[in-house]
Amino acid sequence: MAHRLEGRRIVLGVSGGIAAYKAVDLCRRLVDAGAFVSPVLTEAATRFVGALTFSALASERARTSLYSDPDPIPHTTLGRAADLIVVAPATARVIGAMAHGISDDLLTATLLATAAPVVVCPAMHTEMWEHEATQDNIALLRSRGVIVVDPTSGRLAGGDSGSGRMAEPADIVAAIEAFTGPKDLEGVRVLVTAGGTREPIDAVRVITNRSSGKQGTELALEAASRGAKVTLVTTARQPVHPGIDVVRVETAFEMQGAVLPRAPGAEVVIMAAAVADQRVARPSARKTKKTSAPTSIELVPTHDFLVDLGRSKSPSQVLVGFAAETDDVEANARAKLASKGLDLIVANDVGAPGSGFDHDTNQVLILGADGSRREVALASKREIAAAVLDSVTACRDQIARGGPHPDGKETSTDS
Repeated sequence: MAHRLEGRRIVLGVSGGIAAYKAVDLCRRLVDAGAFVSPVLTEAATRFVGALTFSALASERARTSLYSDPDPIPHTTLGRAADLIVVAPATARVIGAMAHGISDDLLTATLLATAAPVVVCPAMHTEMWEHEATQDNIALLRSRGVIVVDPTSGRLAGGDSGSGRMAEPADIVAAIEAFTGPKDLEGVRVLVTAGGTREPIDAVRVITNRSSGKQGTELALEAASRGAKVTLVTTARQPVHPGIDVVRVETAFEMQGAVLPRAPGAEVVIMAAAVADQRVARPSARKTKKTSAPTSIELVPTHDFLVDLGRSKSPSQVLVGFAAETDDVEANARAKLASKGLDLIVANDVGAPGSGFDHDTNQVLILGADGSRREVALASKREIAAAVLDSVTACRDQIARGGPHPDGKETSTDS
C-alpha cells in the first residue's frame, strides 16, 4: 500500500534557529513516508546543523547557496520541480522575507520561484512570535494560501518557556498529510476509541492488556486529516494533533460512560480500543501489602457496550469494530461482525510477526456486513488507518446511494 506522500517532491527549507535540530527528524520522517526530499539550508541554519547531516538523510545533497551550485539557476529548478515546500523552522526573518517578496538567499529565492503549495512552521522566542510585525506577516501569508503549522508552548532556547516552540515533526507530517490527502470525511463527526482499559485490583495494581493505543490514535489522526471532526476516547498517551478532541479514560466503565452519550451524535464510530472483558469484583481502595495479598481474585464480566452501539445505531451511522485474534481469525471476526450488529470489522492476528499490539506496523482483514472482504498486507499503522477509512467511506457511499456496496462481494488485496 502506497503512502500518500509516496513520490512527492518536497523541498525542505531549514532556517537559522535552535529548532533546526528538529528538522533532521522531519527530514527522516518525510523520506520514510516515500517523499523525495531536497534540503535547502540558509547560511544561519548551518550554524546549528550541518548540511552533511541532511545530505546523508535526504533524497539528494543539501543546498546552501545560490552561487556555489553547478546549476546556474538552482532556485528556479527547485521551485519548478517541487510538489510542496516546507519551511521548518521558519524564523521571523524568513517569514518576513516571504511576506514581502525579499529573495536574498537560496531558500527565499526558491519560495518566490515556485507555484507549489508552501507549509511554514514558525519557531522563535515568545516576544518575537507575538510581535505585531510577525503576526501581520503570518496573517498575510495565510491570506495567500500558505499553510501555517502554528508553534506550541513549551521550553525554548536559553532556558525560557512560552509560545513559539516549533511543532513536533510528527505533527508537521500529519499537517502535510492532511493538506495533501483526500477530504472525503470533510465535516463528518467521527468517534474513535483507543488503548487497553485498566481495571484496578487495588490502589496500585491493575489488570490490563498489551494494547498501546497506536492503531486507534492513527485512525483518529487519519480521520482528522480527511477533514473529519474527531473525538478520541483513549486510555493511551500517544501524541495527538491538537485539532482532535481527546477524552482520557482508564477503565471499561469509564470508556462506556464516555462513548455511549457521544455515539448518537457521530456519523462514524470506530471501536479500536481493547476493552477488558472482565474486571475485579471488589477492588481495594488501598494498596494491598504482599503479606496480606489474596491468593485469588474474583473476576466479573464487564458490560459489552459495543452490543448497545450496534442495537441503537441509526441506519446512516457506520459502526466499526476490531477483532484481535490468535486462532481462526476470519471465522471469529465474522461471528463478531454479525453478533454485534457492525457494518465493518477489522481483524488482525496479534500473533503474526510485526502485527498487532505495540508494533508500529499491522496487517488486517477488513470484513463488511454486506460480504465485502479486503486484505491489507503488513504496513504502517497509519497506512492501515487509511485503508480502514477507505472502507468506511465506501460504506457511507453505499448508504447514501441506497444500493449495493461498491465492492460487492469481491475480494481485493493490497500489497
